[in-house]
Amino acid sequence: MSNTETTATKSQRTERRRWNGTDLGLIAVFAALVAGAALVPGLALNGFGVPITFQTLAVMLTGLVLGPARGLAAVGLYTLLGLAGLPIFSQGRSGLGILAGPSAGYIIAFPIAAGVVGWLAVIVIKRTTKARALWFFLAATATSVVVVHTLGILGIALNSKATLEQAFLSDLVFYPGDIIKNVLAAAIAVALHRAFPDVLVRRVRRQAATTGKA
Repeated sequence: MSNTETTATKSQRTERRRWNGTDLGLIAVFAALVAGAALVPGLALNGFGVPITFQTLAVMLTGLVLGPARGLAAVGLYTLLGLAGLPIFSQGRSGLGILAGPSAGYIIAFPIAAGVVGWLAVIVIKRTTKARALWFFLAATATSVVVVHTLGILGIALNSKATLEQAFLSDLVFYPGDIIKNVLAAAIAVALHRAFPDVLVRRVRRQAATTGKA
């Protein structure tokens, strides 16, 4: 590898590792956003007491706006604070005891989902300039189905002694709301990227340009 290639590679790695004060501030703000979404009273309609909340909207929005690493960090921070005892989960719950309840799979899925949808958002930004809201919506919906609902179903089955079929059927009640929330998350993310392109769009383009030169 030439010196130029080595320098470019080091530059990319340094940019990925280095978070400045703005990044840390965004992580804190979006962690607070997810916590704030949990304050809205949820509706427990699925038969196992897992409420319908606005948290999945906040989780998807966090990943779509911040990208994978910062999205994972923001929602991970929220999750860790809740598990540590702050009453910031839905219905004011907190503590490690929630991991023994039917909501455990959904709670565990939140930071993973933020990272996955953030990774998909970066791909969308790199490869598309049109219909970005539609691609964001598809990314959020795919992440919801593969990550959030899959882990949520497993959590219900493991902690409620229900069969996978029963858990799957109980999870279906969340789908209509998720579609609406993912539409909102995609639309808000596009608007935020237009207003504040330095948050993710220009960062992705700089990394793509650096990679192209390497």
